[in-house]
Amino acid sequence: MTVLRSTLDTGADAYGENRAAMLRALADLDAEHAKALAGGGEKSVARHRSRGKLLPRERIELLLDQDSPFLELSPLAAWGTDFAVGASVITGVGVIEDVECVLIASDPTVRGGTSNPWTLKKTLRAMQIARENRLPLINLVESGGADLPTQKDIFIPGGQIFRDLTRLSADGIPTLALVFGNSTAGGAYLPGMSDHVVMVEGGAKVFLGGPPLVRMATGEIADEEELGGAAMHGRVSGLADHVAVDEPDALRIGRRIVARLNWRKRGPAPGPSLAPRYAEDELLGIVGSDLTRPFDPREVLARIVDDSDIDEVKPRYGPSLVTAWARIHGHPVGVLANAQGVLFSQEAQKAAQFIALANQTDTPLVFLHNTTGYMVGKEYEQAGIIKHGAMMINAVANSRVPHLSVLLGASYGAGHYGMCGRAYDPRFLFAWPSAKSAVMGPAQLAGVLSIVSRAAAEARGTPFDEEADAAMRAAVEAQIEAESLPAFLSGRVYDDGVIDPRDTRTVLGLCLSAVANREIEGVGAGRGAPGFGVFRM
Repeated sequence: MTVLRSTLDTGADAYGENRAAMLRALADLDAEHAKALAGGGEKSVARHRSRGKLLPRERIELLLDQDSPFLELSPLAAWGTDFAVGASVITGVGVIEDVECVLIASDPTVRGGTSNPWTLKKTLRAMQIARENRLPLINLVESGGADLPTQKDIFIPGGQIFRDLTRLSADGIPTLALVFGNSTAGGAYLPGMSDHVVMVEGGAKVFLGGPPLVRMATGEIADEEELGGAAMHGRVSGLADHVAVDEPDALRIGRRIVARLNWRKRGPAPGPSLAPRYAEDELLGIVGSDLTRPFDPREVLARIVDDSDIDEVKPRYGPSLVTAWARIHGHPVGVLANAQGVLFSQEAQKAAQFIALANQTDTPLVFLHNTTGYMVGKEYEQAGIIKHGAMMINAVANSRVPHLSVLLGASYGAGHYGMCGRAYDPRFLFAWPSAKSAVMGPAQLAGVLSIVSRAAAEARGTPFDEEADAAMRAAVEAQIEAESLPAFLSGRVYDDGVIDPRDTRTVLGLCLSAVANREIEGVGAGRGAPGFGVFRM
């Protein structure tokens, strides 16, 4: 039998402390999510409703199959900035007529749905997910266009939205625009470049220039309906493929379009799924707020993989990294999970071999992060930690099977890269509230700066100011600690969301189902690809 045998003591003081800390972190997280759910606030919401309009989340709910899940992406975008949490747009993966789709819905209750730099970053990330996983893309449009005070950060990179819409269509990935309100100026190209366009009569306004601009530019006097109303686009310009009588009708039409796509998944179908043998609620007490205290990732696996069953590879070699085969909701996966934080040469070589094996069998990889990085020191440098770490990073960078990453604890330094951090394009990346990520830990980074300052003072022959050094270290530690927190990183769209540990199995299952819309093929499979780069031995 390969079923994991849990040794987690749920009655231990350490478990209770970890659980209490995680619940506090989740309460804080819920408060931040509530800000995104509130949109532009009570007054803005009331004004929107008074116009007979649905809220963006209500539109999403009516569009999705009844009682189906919605995997929201980047809900904390813009956290810690001058803009509203959520960045005035809602993105996620949902099921429509049994087809998994990426949804992007402007929130007109937040500054008229205008796009700021974080709106753009969040939108482009959602479009990347649609492209990489071959998911139809649906835009629910009602936006005032660019947030003009930040146009310098939006105008030039914002063109990627229209570029990517055309590339999705060229790749055979359908794009839909359901237009409920304004979609003007450059925003008019959003429906203009979509495969299917639905406009709400009396609500949708799609034009390059509104009445004031047209009058200034040409002297012509025209109203909004003449320039860009749904009735005009349905009868005259031909931009609208369908004109809906109201918002629910537009959503009904959108569902019918998806139903007629003749969509099919190209990846493998999942096998039978068995629930884990241990309660998901117990995940709350495994990882504490003190990430210097190690934990066994097998305890996490026992609560997220099917039947708590894994086949571990090289369990005695490179024990600081667990590599194992498992299933999640019937989907086969290979798992790489950090055990004791530090990655040594053995762990790096073990990971490279395991990644190659997963590519040979077209098996998606799940990375569970808790690493302080690759080991440093004379002994390890001389033993080749650089070339072995490079071997692992090479394998991750050139692997072709889908990668899913979850940051459980620490994810520092090059270890973040080797475990498939954001720069290495995992299909999805989520974090637990306990996660932290930076170039190194706060104390280590402050200590390095202190050592460098002390050496510089000695080289100059000047006295070293111990008091100033202590103040500098405290300030740097506080800064790095704040910038390592998951809310900060999620606010900058460096992950796809901070999740409740108890939802990990569900989230990974939804992601694995989404990635199966595209063929799952490893390095060189069926494409004559060159495979991995040169491994330094």
